[in-house]
Amino acid sequence: MFAWPPNYDSCYTLSGVITKEGVGLHSGEKTKVKISPFEKEGYYVSFSDKPDEIFKLNQDLIGSTMLCTAVKLAGRNLYTIEHLLASLAGCGLSYIHIEVDGKEIPLLDGSAIQWVKAFEEVGIKRVPKPKKFIREINKSMIFNKDSSVIALTPSNKITIISTINFSYKAIGNQTYVIDLNPKCFVENIAPARTFGFKDQFQELSELGLIKGGSLENALVCDGDKWVNPPLRFSNEPIRHKILDLIGDLALVGLPKAQILVYKGSHSLNALLASSLKN
Repeated sequence: MFAWPPNYDSCYTLSGVITKEGVGLHSGEKTKVKISPFEKEGYYVSFSDKPDEIFKLNQDLIGSTMLCTAVKLAGRNLYTIEHLLASLAGCGLSYIHIEVDGKEIPLLDGSAIQWVKAFEEVGIKRVPKPKKFIREINKSMIFNKDSSVIALTPSNKITIISTINFSYKAIGNQTYVIDLNPKCFVENIAPARTFGFKDQFQELSELGLIKGGSLENALVCDGDKWVNPPLRFSNEPIRHKILDLIGDLALVGLPKAQILVYKGSHSLNALLASSLKN
């Protein structure tokens, strides 16, 4: 039986190649991804129509953070990268090449668990640990955006304390705390699906967004109830917020810190990531 490491003391890459295809959340178009081990540390992306043009992902490539995280690659945008990046970073993987046939990473079931299961199928192997794979922190930081706040303080481990507060009774106020490591990520964060709100569907559709959203790849909240229960966890929404945070910090290295987040978002996460990149 496959067992994920209980810490980030070592770094790993895939032992084989995996391929996944599905629908993009916002484009609604079919997209395909091939993920392979790579000879260099970090996460690299190429497009299937230009396989020799390979980009190393970094924080400076981040573009739009509206309802997802996108990167700009030589005039092309690649959308919704956060769930795949969360699965890689959360599982302690690096030295990865991602080849994309499309303009968006497939949403799959709206969580990271299908990526994780694919990793388990091909297996992992130990590789040299990159210098900033887990980022050492020597000072406290705090950022706010509107009513949202993210802060971190140096620690000897990665602890995330995240809170959300929605007027929708089905969600309400939720807080979740996790001491992050690959094993805990896979068991407690990776299965948590993205979520949305029934009363916002029309507005987002008119903006050309969520064309690929469905009851099979997102939880839909309708006031005091869920349109498509059951939930995988009673507090699945806050766990998914942590999943997004891990994905958004993956390009700078997960910080060895206590991270406190109130009403997190991709744009707020990007503020923190930008401050950590040097």
